[in-house]
This record gives sequence, C-alpha cells and structure tokens, in this order.
Amino acid sequence: MSDTNTRITPTPMFSDLSADLDIAIVGSGPAGLSAAARAQQLGCKYALFESEKHASDTIYKYQKGKHVMAEPGFLPLRSGMSFDAGKRESVLGTWDSQLLDQKINIQYKKTVSKIIRLNDGAGPFELTCEDGTTTTARTVILGIGLQGNIRKIGTAGDDLPNVQYTLADPDEFNNETIIVIGAGDAAIENALALMKNNKVVLINRKDEFARCKEGNLNQILAADRNEDLRIFYNTSTSAVEEMPEAKDGEPTLNYRYKGPEGEQAMPVHRIIARLGATPPRGLVESFGVTFPNSDPNAVPALSETYESNVPGLFIVGALGGYPLIKQAMNQGHEVVDSIMGLPVVPADEPLLAEKFMPLGDISVSAVLDMILDNVPLFNQMTRLQLREFMLESTLHQPKKGSVIFHKGDYTSTFFTIVQGGVGIELVNKEGKPFILNLDKGNYFGEMGLISGRRRTATVYAGENCVLIETPRKAMLKLIASVDAVRRTIDETFVRRALSTHLAPQLEPQEIEQLIASGISVTRYVRGEKLFSEGDKTDGLHLIRRGSVSVSKLLDDQDSVLSYVSAGSYVGEIDLVNGTDRQTTCTATVLTEVLLIQADAVIDVLSKNSNWKKALQAKIGKRVHDAIFRESTAKRESDLIHFLMKQGLGDATNALVIDENLCVHCDNCERACAETHDGIPRLDRDAGPTFQNIHLAHSCRHCEQPHCMKDCPPDAIRRNEKGEVMIADTCIGCGNCAKNCPYNAIELRVKPPPRKTGLLSWLLFGSGGPLGERPVKYDANAIKKAYKCDLCHGKEGGPACVRACPTGAAFRISPEVYLNQQNELI
Repeated sequence: MSDTNTRITPTPMFSDLSADLDIAIVGSGPAGLSAAARAQQLGCKYALFESEKHASDTIYKYQKGKHVMAEPGFLPLRSGMSFDAGKRESVLGTWDSQLLDQKINIQYKKTVSKIIRLNDGAGPFELTCEDGTTTTARTVILGIGLQGNIRKIGTAGDDLPNVQYTLADPDEFNNETIIVIGAGDAAIENALALMKNNKVVLINRKDEFARCKEGNLNQILAADRNEDLRIFYNTSTSAVEEMPEAKDGEPTLNYRYKGPEGEQAMPVHRIIARLGATPPRGLVESFGVTFPNSDPNAVPALSETYESNVPGLFIVGALGGYPLIKQAMNQGHEVVDSIMGLPVVPADEPLLAEKFMPLGDISVSAVLDMILDNVPLFNQMTRLQLREFMLESTLHQPKKGSVIFHKGDYTSTFFTIVQGGVGIELVNKEGKPFILNLDKGNYFGEMGLISGRRRTATVYAGENCVLIETPRKAMLKLIASVDAVRRTIDETFVRRALSTHLAPQLEPQEIEQLIASGISVTRYVRGEKLFSEGDKTDGLHLIRRGSVSVSKLLDDQDSVLSYVSAGSYVGEIDLVNGTDRQTTCTATVLTEVLLIQADAVIDVLSKNSNWKKALQAKIGKRVHDAIFRESTAKRESDLIHFLMKQGLGDATNALVIDENLCVHCDNCERACAETHDGIPRLDRDAGPTFQNIHLAHSCRHCEQPHCMKDCPPDAIRRNEKGEVMIADTCIGCGNCAKNCPYNAIELRVKPPPRKTGLLSWLLFGSGGPLGERPVKYDANAIKKAYKCDLCHGKEGGPACVRACPTGAAFRISPEVYLNQQNELI
C-alpha cells in the first residue's frame, strides 16, 4: 500500500472528462470510509457523501456493546482505515478519530437522490442531493448498503406495537419473554444480549445456522444450554396477534408459529425480527444500474474491479453482496486503485492461487473464466461471488477410473464438473447395469446434499477430470442466496430421480414436460397432511427429504397402509385411476416434498403406456397388501402409528427389541459396555414399548442427524457406511445430547481402559464384582459425549445384537422393518 500524497492521473477512460471530482463516494460505511481513505492517500479530488450526521450508520445502529468481528479471519486487511475486532463503540470511535486525523473530506446530511451521466452518457456523472445541491464527478463509488430496505415478517400483525426490526439497547428490556426471529449474525447477537435479563426464544426457519459467523455460531450453541435461551429450528411465523386485555407486565402479543410439532402459540412481551434487508433496487436502477433477474435478493452484476454495467459507476460492500466489514474495506481500497490506474491484486488472490495449483501454471482469473464458461449452474453468480464460493470449495484432479464416491455412502458434498467427465453406474429400463457419462458443465451429488440419504450410485472419474467439491454448508448458502441456482437444482433433482429409479420408463422429453409444468416445494411438519382422503388430486408428490405414512379410513379408524421414505413418491394411484384422493398421506417427520402438477402427469401417462403399466403393477401390489391388511388393520395400524410417533421415520438403523423373545438378561447392554471400554452406548430398559415392540435408548443413526447440526468443533460426522460417529475432538458442550430427541447420547467421564473378558461381563456385568467400581476416576473431569457407533470397525456387527441369546434384539431401518411386518400379515 502506497503512502504517497502525490497526485496520480486518473485512468485514460475518464481523464478527458471535466468534472468537480475525480471520485464521488456515496455512503460512509466500511467500504466508503476505506475508499475515501485511499483517495485521500493518493491525492485524488474526491468527496464522501453521507446522509446521516455521523459516519457508518449501519454500525452506528448496532446494539450497544455489540462485539464487532473481524471476519473473514483468513483475509488480510487492505485499507487506510484500521479495523480490529472489538466493541461497536470502540470501532466507531477509532474511525471518527481517523476521519479527523486523515482530514477525510466527508460531507454529512448529504443524501444523494439522483445520479445521471451528462452529455447523453458521454460526459461526467452529475449527483443531485435532496437539499438541491449538485456536483459532478468522473467516477462514482456506491457504498450505500441495505439498511433502508429491512425485510418484515410478512404475516398478519407484523406491524403491531412491540414488533420491531432493530435493537439499539438490549439493557432497555428486563424480565420479558422475547421472540427473536432470524438465523444471521444480528439475530444471534440480539438473542445473546437479551438473554441476560429476559427469557429469549430464537426462531430459525432452517435446521441449522448456515449464514452466520463462526464465532457467533459457537456462542449461540453454547448459550442454548442456558435456561434463559431456547432455539426453535424448522420454525416459521404464522401470525402475530394482540392480547388486548393484558395487564401491566403481562405479555401483550400472541406469537403463532409452525414448528416440527405443528401449529402452536406462545404469549410474549416483544418480537424482534432480524431478517436482513434487500437492495434498494428502485434507487439503484434509477442510476442506470441493472440487476441480473427479478429476484428481490439479487445484487447487481459487477466486474472483478467492482464496476457495474454503467461505465465508471462502481459498487462495493453490502450492496454488491458483501456484508462482511473486512471484505467491504478491502473492496473500497481496491476500487480506488483500479480507478486511478494502479495494479490491483485482490486480497484473496494468493488463497485462490494455492487452491488452483493442481491445474498447473494458470492464473486465478483464467481458472475463474474456465469455471464460468464451462459450468452453466454458476452463470447467475458474479465473479466476486464465485471467488468467495471457491474459497470454501476444493478443486480436484482425480485419476481416470478412481471412485469419487460409492453407492450407499453417506456423504453430502456437491460436485461440479469443470473439465473432462465422470461415469455413473445406473440400471436401465430393462434392469441391466450401464454407465451414464456426464461431461463438463454438469454436476452430481444433489440427492445426498438435499435429502441426506445414501448416495444412489457409484461415480468414477473420467479422462482429464477436474471437479469442484463444495461442502454442504457452502452449497446451502449459495442456494439460499441465488434463486436461479436453487431452482435449477430442484429441477435437476426431479429430472434425475425420475429418470434413474422412480420412472425409468419415461423418455427425456416427457420428463422435461413434467418439469415445465411447474414444480412447487413444500415443507410439512410431523403430523401434517400432504393430502386427505376425499381431496381433489393435485399431482405427484416426490419426497425429497423425510418420510410419510399412507393411511385409509377402515371401520371408522385411520389405518396405516404403508410407509414411504425420501427418494420415492406418493399419490400416483389416484392419478392413474382418475379419482379423488383414496388415502391420506401424513408426514411422519419433518418432510420436504416436490409436487409435479396433475395435468402434466395425466398427459404423460396417456402417452407412455410403459410408465402407466409400471404404476398399475405397483398399485396392484399396494391394493393386494391393503386387502390382506384389513383383517389386522387395527393392530398393524396402531403399531405403525406408534413407531412413527416415536420418530422411527428419522432412523436408518434403530435398535428394536421383541419383548416376546427378550428374557431381560441385559447381555446386550453388557456386551456394549465391554466393547466400548466399560461405557455402554444403550439403555435397554429405557425407551417406549407398544405391544411386544420395545425401542431401547440407543442411537438410531438418523437420516438427518439432529446431533450434527450444532457441534461447535464439528466432531460429529457420518462415515461412508452410515454410522454417525463422535470424534475425539468432542469438547463436551452437550449440544448433541440436548438436540437428540431420542435420549441416545450421554455425557460421561471416560474411565481408563480395563482388561476384562467375556466371562467377566457375563458374570459381573460392568467388569467387576457387583456393587463396586472396578476403576477409580475423577468425577469432576471433563465429560465427553458418547453414543452408539454400531461397533464401527468390529467384526460381526453390533455387539448388542450378537450377544442376545434369544434373537430378541435386532437393528434395522424402518422401511425394512415395516416391510417385514407386512409380509407377516
């Protein structure tokens, strides 16, 4: 960074324009301040316009005492203004001092309302302020942020008193029950500050915090163990209602919400919604800037030098899609260098260069060009977004024939093909195996990414293969940020699900016809109905995540006919038969469904006799099963209701005990302890029982593990065979145990290993004489989380099952178990 005050001639592009200023900077947020500091350093003619009477209004409006983080931590700071993590007041105080010390030309209470290019676009910019003053500039830098366009809740009652969208001073509120809505940094920080003197419920629409800073994530997960803070996941706001007869000190609002258990309500004193903001699109478009699409969240398309479609008008910071302070400050510094004709090496350039080393001696810019040229999925991303995306991804150059992942693996990363191709093992319409080749521009792994289920095929690297592997969290962030990416992945999920295993009889053009009819995505909480018996048939429901039960009213009782998990579909019977709904379909766990419109399905069925015959065969089997089930409908239906109520739809490997065979010897529990250094991973006695079926407390290795989502050290992983494992990096925070709805995780002090044999635990249970501890240990030592690992690495499978002398204990997936029950009827 140069410290010279020597005047530098602007770039030739703008040097022939006569104007009052070389650079007009609009907005004094972190990006604007940094740009002004650099312009001052270089001796430019510039002015910094700020609509408020103070600098950096966004940070000024942060809650009092807020800790401002200096992220992303891996990026160096490039700015004439200093910035370190610290309290809001300290950060603002430092910047105010530096504004004075550096004699920054900042003009307060100057709201720029109009920007035009003079001389039919060939002249300088003219900026008009609301007070009527005007100035001209060769170039303009917009750093106005998003704070003027705050998102509201969007339900009835979202403008009632005590519903607010900012929080200035958390100490203003005491002894209240407060709802905080949001999953970003602002919501987390508000919740943490408010919980000191209030009861706080943090509402997260998703099942994890995917868009917050790592430091905030760790703090909120640790605080979730506190009795003054609760986090509701997969929860959305239904309505906010007044409680008109509330007395002083009592809740004044009734907060209605929809969570995993359905519709509920909660009386609260206050609701603070921190839902972010959208770009001030109307204002920016009036300056001549275009947006890539109609999505309200879209940001302007920018060059790598932050230039918009309007030559000479540059956009930095949150308005360009970069809300992190350090990123914005780097951009402000770099954009001035670009305008002034100085060479600019972006701060992330060395990091990306290191990632791209496998490709050889090729520049970062060339690699980014290659990705954008070869991968249509990323066409809606700006180069700046792509740079950030690649920092979180990994570039691979696998050898030809090497396995990317195996069928049945439980991995969830997303792969994009930049060069070469891959081969995917599939089965054709006749049931014969074949290899589907995907070349550059395609992607794979979206089923594991979205549904959380095992990989559906084995994938091999082809010739000259170059892949981008993206972690699930980064991909979900992209899907949430770029609507075109989400829509494309939804359509691809349907296309591949139909063509590979749900409806291989369909021709490609017929699949495209189904997709073109429109696909809606809906989430259902446990117990919510996708459709009910007697409803009009709306279409074919593809289950992307979760599971459902299909039931029918028999002798005035809702009797379950089948259980259907993610990767399959329901509703085809009524489409083939042309009837209203003959059954009721209910979500057994949180379930995500894609609906293909009925008219399109019926039209394709009328043209494709093979698909219709396949569906009729499937229908015939279901009807046959239903007829046989009617005689035992109550018993079987009650059992399935029980299993689904107990969340067996979550499971991939549950421990089930047949009480008709169990002799209560506890060999299962003892064998488990012997296999795991004296710490049993199951509790046979605990757990619910229905008729002869008992669900012991032991890890079910859920399809979407509840325990994984809030692990600060990321110590819980699913290996390639599906076991959910806890690594030695566990810090004993207890989040996993708290989040597990099935009491399958315990925090315990690990004792030293013992040398005991089979006879010892058969005779004495825990490895020593009854009533005595065989090993001394410090009860105050740090506890760690323990759970069933399916005896990973041990021959013969789970010890609990092997040790059962009567065969009462078995581990099985819900689909297999329920199918076995059906066969017994």
